[in-house]
Amino acid sequence: MSLSSSSQSTYISQKIDKGILGEELVAKWLNQQGWQILHRRWQCRWGELDIIAMKTSPFRDSSGQNFSNLPLLAFVEVKTRSRGNWDEDGLLAVTESKQAKLWQTAEMFLSDRPELADYSCRFDVALVRCNYTQKNSLFLITPSPEEQLSELTVEMGNSVELAGYQLTLQNYISSAFIVHLD
Repeated sequence: MSLSSSSQSTYISQKIDKGILGEELVAKWLNQQGWQILHRRWQCRWGELDIIAMKTSPFRDSSGQNFSNLPLLAFVEVKTRSRGNWDEDGLLAVTESKQAKLWQTAEMFLSDRPELADYSCRFDVALVRCNYTQKNSLFLITPSPEEQLSELTVEMGNSVELAGYQLTLQNYISSAFIVHLD
């Protein structure tokens, strides 16, 4: 990773939240894929949505035919894990109960935004590997993670250095689950 020495602002690292770093990485990747990030860490009484993204270009089915000109909303759950984790890099943490909470939270988000009611929606899961590479000093002055990411290109499976960690977007699962209402 090459950082510009002309970075104006500084970031005093304290305890780095690896989950937030993973979300930053996924948001950057989504932007590169043509998605607009509407919200990050949106919360209500049911829970939190890590990333809410919208894509406005027409969507095509597998035969190449347009099937929607309406924007698509993606509610993205990001799971950031280090090597040797117990839950298949976060995939097993998206249980049926977690899916139901995400569904309820998305419903709450949409209920406050009637202008989005006709958009297609889906639930995606992003799996990020995070490995520690250097000690985070309380007084280490570095560019913020956002500034560092602004100069990077994020590619699936390729690692980037960010805030003392090596991060890799391992998998992005579109339409990862469907919630069945009883």
